[in-house]
Amino acid sequence: MQRHRTVLVSALLISLATVAAGAPPVAAATPARATADASDGPVVSAIERGAHPLRTVEPGGDTADLRPLDRMIGDARVVGLGEATHSSHDFFALKARVFRHLVETKGFRTFALEAPWSTGLRLDDYVLHGKGDPRQIMREEFQRDYLWWNNTDYLALVEWMRAYNLRHPDDPVRFMGDDLAWAGPELYDAVTDYVGRTHPELSARFDELYRGLRPTVATGTYLDQYMAKPFAERKEMADRTSEALRLLKRQSPGADREAYEWAVQTATALDQTARQYAFDFDTPAGIAGAMRYRDSAMAANVVWWQRHTGSKVLLSAHDAHIGYESPRPESWPKMQGAFLRDSLGSGYVSVGTTFDRGSFNATGPDGAIHRWTLGPAGPATNEATLDRVRYRDYVVDLRTVGSPARAWLAQPRPTRAIGTDYPDGPDDMALVGRYDVLVHLHRVAAARLRDQ
Repeated sequence: MQRHRTVLVSALLISLATVAAGAPPVAAATPARATADASDGPVVSAIERGAHPLRTVEPGGDTADLRPLDRMIGDARVVGLGEATHSSHDFFALKARVFRHLVETKGFRTFALEAPWSTGLRLDDYVLHGKGDPRQIMREEFQRDYLWWNNTDYLALVEWMRAYNLRHPDDPVRFMGDDLAWAGPELYDAVTDYVGRTHPELSARFDELYRGLRPTVATGTYLDQYMAKPFAERKEMADRTSEALRLLKRQSPGADREAYEWAVQTATALDQTARQYAFDFDTPAGIAGAMRYRDSAMAANVVWWQRHTGSKVLLSAHDAHIGYESPRPESWPKMQGAFLRDSLGSGYVSVGTTFDRGSFNATGPDGAIHRWTLGPAGPATNEATLDRVRYRDYVVDLRTVGSPARAWLAQPRPTRAIGTDYPDGPDDMALVGRYDVLVHLHRVAAARLRDQ
């Protein structure tokens, strides 16, 4: 039972999942109160008037069809682009295509992924300096619940970013990870090395505070072992990382303020990982608190990066994380998109996604990864109506969509939001108010996972 609870809670910490601790997965169902709307023709017509067709989701080639998206994004400094499943090729390809377009047309320079801070730094070293092998980095970093990112689409994107930087060495693109379930040993080394250079009298104290915290095992094993620790031990570990962060913040930046700010942010990332696990996962309140903390920390990391580097950021995450409202408030009280809006206001734009049919990879009730295939969306769902628009794939601005579509889309209806596990959902969602912009795809296909 302890092992089962550990696996389920860890999945919740890292990504959307369908279950609470100790409960088995349940079959997807449509809420009983949903009824078919036989008179939604005017709604479809209104969506169609505001919709802009997409030529393709595949990166490369002409991107004139993305110019309407440019206008919807406006002057935003951070754009969240979601995914309705965590492992469909079409969502990953769309993100690569949109990022490449925004780099070339609107000055975006950072691709941010729902992945650990230290993972992002390793991939950033590759795209900036050619350091390491991206295949090996992805193999080592994207384990367990992060394994979905170890796919051929993201490998191609990282390689494109490296090639871009070879052509534009004075104006490079960057890669960042905003998540916190794992903190690589190099982060501890970075903080202690900085302290040793600038405040050697504190080195022994930092060694004591970080004692036993630096990972010595693979990422997936580390995640399992951390979750298996007693609550009191996890709390004590977080107390030490918090004290290290407070101690570092009390020091003078000295002459090299850049180095100081990076050291503080690195110590922050270490503290975030420890604090993420310092909740009582045996209580619903503890789980909800951990979920809220995770989304707040991810948003804070993106804001720090954007303000520190001055780079416009395309943020890749699940639809739920980039949106403003939670699909499951009892488990995820406040989402990353809401925190980003609090910090950035109109400087943040949320782009959600939906799909009518297709396939994806997800973990089944047996604990194994399967390729799942769904047929057309059922009656009374958001997707069924969205798919009646004459365009196969399209983008629409939900802030300006005309009547009666706006009122219709502001009402909660069953909508797919599939995370790392399946069966999953659908959830009752109102699309207006949840996202600023929506991309609807007619069909998606499962991503190609590497090393599986």
